[in-house]
Amino acid sequence: MYSFMGGGLFCAIVGNILIVVSTATDYWMQYRLSGSYAHQGLWRYCMANKCYMQTASIAYWNATRAFMILSGMACFAGIMAGILSFAHFSAFERFSRSFAAGIMFFISTFFVLLAMAIYTGVTLSFLGKRFGDWRFSWSYILGWVAMLMTFFAGIFYMCAHRMYESRRVVGSR
Repeated sequence: MYSFMGGGLFCAIVGNILIVVSTATDYWMQYRLSGSYAHQGLWRYCMANKCYMQTASIAYWNATRAFMILSGMACFAGIMAGILSFAHFSAFERFSRSFAAGIMFFISTFFVLLAMAIYTGVTLSFLGKRFGDWRFSWSYILGWVAMLMTFFAGIFYMCAHRMYESRRVVGSR
């Protein structure tokens, strides 16, 4: 049980770091504009070694930003519940912290998936046609890796919960 929780906690911490780095950096997309390379993130775009704030309030950027921030918050809440699940004392008999941590990691996974799907869909259908020479960059890839890490953290914590429940049921007989 503790090995599942330890593995889940490791995946969750790495996933949360990746969510923060992916959200904060400016390399979601790289493209060639007027003969020079440019790149953009969720908050800024950079051209000719100068960066500018994304001042346009475009719905897909706002949605992607919001879901990435919500994902980071849900993952952090899951990490807190995951750390607390190592201590078995609880005021509630039926409350399982490992189950709560697993659910929070799955919620975080869902939010990252929504953010990445929105960004991917709009980029492929609109921005990809606007810029001829473009590609997704490393910040974008980190978002997908963060989704996998939070998903596996949820799986590990659900396995830990299942092991704990099966031991509790067998022990009460």
